[in-house]
Amino acid sequence: MNPAPPELMPSRVALVAITRHGAGLAARLARALPHAELCVAVKFAEALDGLPNARHCYDGAFRDEIAGLFAAYDQIVFFVSLGAVVRLIAPHLRSKDEDPGVLVVDDAAQFVIPVLSGHVGGANAMAEQLALLLDAQPVLTTASDVGQTIPVDILGRELGWRVEAPKINITRVSAAVVNGEPVALVQEAGSPHWWTRPTPLPPNIHCFDRFDAVDTARFQALLWITHAPVSTEHWQALGERLVVYRPPQEAT
Repeated sequence: MNPAPPELMPSRVALVAITRHGAGLAARLARALPHAELCVAVKFAEALDGLPNARHCYDGAFRDEIAGLFAAYDQIVFFVSLGAVVRLIAPHLRSKDEDPGVLVVDDAAQFVIPVLSGHVGGANAMAEQLALLLDAQPVLTTASDVGQTIPVDILGRELGWRVEAPKINITRVSAAVVNGEPVALVQEAGSPHWWTRPTPLPPNIHCFDRFDAVDTARFQALLWITHAPVSTEHWQALGERLVVYRPPQEAT
């Protein structure tokens, strides 16, 4: 196993298994993620011997553990079948802003599948990390990840940027981005190092360094990275086409 990149590790990660084989896989991964916590059936607890990780060994119906997992962790990695996980978590889902990232690792540890909260919850990034550790394949289905384009809802999050827009705007602008429609990206503030994919920006993304240089009629969506106030007139004129990002103010 390769060492875990610490900057990608969320603060609260659970590795969850309900079979002996799954507990063994969870223990294998736990050696590379010493801050992750383990949740396994008590009868398979011996698979965890020698690990420094915190652990919870349950003795009862596994479905009774789900609410506690959802409340306690940012990322939950299940060594359980995908179908079973979907049925187990369904009663506990609230929204992408509240639900933890949920991932499934198959029984052969060949695939890591983000199931829930791929972007906001960080499950997609976690899947890529775990795939490296397990020498597995991340199975990403989020359009912006598959298409190697801008994730509108979390752009700049690792740099401390804050999204400022109604949810309907984020939905509409995300659709324009992934559908290859012309999108203007205006950066007037913040770090220029926000594009971290190995591929170039898609050709439908057109970059500007000031808002007044943009012919807004030419674009289906606008991403505006700025410290400046955004007037009511701008919001009204652009309707659901605008998403604003607020980088942290630099210390003076």
